[in-house]
Amino acid sequence: MLRKIMKYSDLDERKLMDIYSESNYDNTEYFYPDEKDKEKAVKLVETNFCDFLKNDFFKREDSVYWIYEENGEWLSALRTCMVQRDVYYLEALETRPDHRRNGYGALLLSNVVEELKKAGPFRLCDCVSKKNIASLKTHEKCDFQIASEEGYDYLSKETDNRYFGLEYRYLGE
Repeated sequence: MLRKIMKYSDLDERKLMDIYSESNYDNTEYFYPDEKDKEKAVKLVETNFCDFLKNDFFKREDSVYWIYEENGEWLSALRTCMVQRDVYYLEALETRPDHRRNGYGALLLSNVVEELKKAGPFRLCDCVSKKNIASLKTHEKCDFQIASEEGYDYLSKETDNRYFGLEYRYLGE
């Protein structure tokens, strides 16, 4: 089942953090390299993640957290926001580590695309690390194309040559 979340108060923080558990653990090295207690560092990363969602992400108009859920369990997530008329930026596509390689990321992504089609023509843009083969294959499976050799982060307005700029275009029926 696809869940569309448009305000922070509708998020289940624990279920969301379970989806991002591996990334949050990895991010401790970047954000808290001097913190020796990994559990404490993970809690700090999670708190900052939730603060970003509450104070920044959901303050943007047309920001949505999309969740793929089965039997009450959140399996995969991504977020989108409109950056221009009919242009959406996608970020943070991830599947719970214990449910990967089951197609949940592609299922979520294709369901989000179908939901966006209901409003008419659009572009859905993403930037994905050139080293993240699994994510690149998931996007390809969902008909995304490489639009540029450099990824463009629409929120920070920065380019990065370690990423591809990916795009899905829907021109309408």
